Amino acid sequence: MLENKQTVLEQAVADQWKVLPSGLTVIVRPMPGYSGTHVIFATRFGSIDRDFRLEDREVHLPAGVAHFLEHKMFEDQDGDAFAKYAKTGANANAFTSFDRTCYLFTATQQLDESLDVLLGMVTHPYFTEQTIAKEQGIIGQEIKMYDDNPEWRLITGLFECLYHSHPIRSDIAGTVESIARITPEMLYDSCRAFYAPGNMVLAAAGNTTMEQILAACARHGLMEPRPEGRVQRLWAPEPMTLAATEKTLTMPVSKPCFGVGFKEEPLASGDLRGEALYDLICSCIVGGMSPLYRRLYDEGLVNPDFGGEVLRVDGCCCILFTGESDEPDRVKQLLLEEITRVRTQGVDREIFTLCKNEKYGQLIENLENVEDSASQMADFALSGQTVAQQITMLAGLTAEDADAALQRILSTDRMATMYILPDGTAPAAEDEEEEE
Repeated sequence: MLENKQTVLEQAVADQWKVLPSGLTVIVRPMPGYSGTHVIFATRFGSIDRDFRLEDREVHLPAGVAHFLEHKMFEDQDGDAFAKYAKTGANANAFTSFDRTCYLFTATQQLDESLDVLLGMVTHPYFTEQTIAKEQGIIGQEIKMYDDNPEWRLITGLFECLYHSHPIRSDIAGTVESIARITPEMLYDSCRAFYAPGNMVLAAAGNTTMEQILAACARHGLMEPRPEGRVQRLWAPEPMTLAATEKTLTMPVSKPCFGVGFKEEPLASGDLRGEALYDLICSCIVGGMSPLYRRLYDEGLVNPDFGGEVLRVDGCCCILFTGESDEPDRVKQLLLEEITRVRTQGVDREIFTLCKNEKYGQLIENLENVEDSASQMADFALSGQTVAQQITMLAGLTAEDADAALQRILSTDRMATMYILPDGTAPAAEDEEEEE
């Protein structure tokens, strides 16, 4: 294992990192012998970034603007970017999350041409009322698809219980009503605020070099100094109490879906150590190697998708346990009993080591794939860290750190439960209880 850790660290340290005069962060991992190259152009702008001060005025966006903007970036006066990618043979996509938007492509040929498409479309936005109206109908259909997705409704329902005002309560895509309020001015304001090079990361892995990526940046003016923008995100105070302790929906599902969420103190911006520690704790409690998971699975109480996850963005941190079960309250009871046991006895040292080694294994696996390599570099760079720093941080986490964290997290005083029951099934849980 020591040899594997050293190999990962040596490969990650070899990543080439450069901050351009424009403020753009560029990271490149040359991978000789690979035929393809994966490129990601990412900005720290997601669905939660709805209220901010730009220069001397405040901007307040309706829900869904970041996702809407992602869609509109593919269209300009010269046509659709997907059509341009088709000519270069690149496979392109994009996605928006709570705190970032990423544009990406994989190419095995004409890399320079694909880079020009990517950098050109993201650095030269073009919006009109007519094109926005067209997109509102398209995204409206996408929103309705998410409304029919029980897994997504489960997560958003938990956020609505855990948070009073934090924008994580709102769907990433917004609502049909909220996107109807989007104007060209809102999109241009968002670009000026968050699509500035100093707020962005360009990551590439595969059959390329730093020189090739920098040449593309030079073609698009990203080597020139840019004035530093004055943007301040505005956050409403979020108490540590719950908006609701329980919520139940009915949907056309074959088996009840449930989620148990814990509201935690927000982690400092860029605190990947705390996030990784909480993730290891989840693995020790409900991961595939944990005694609780084996018991639940052996007794047929959950399916293989049952598990825990940590979500951390600015002003928000929560730990969620979700799955399907015919006896969700039984699973919840066993989960709480296991949390109490592990908090009292400490995490099992052997399981902690196994879970930690599993994380190393994921890092090693990512280094062997151009898509995963670029994604990993971009993810950490958006938090101001390198892959090598993340590996070193992971190596320093101990079972004693987990024991100490367990004394302050996963409190039932900050716990909410969400149920999605099959249509026509009487709720097994009490009606939603609002907290005073």
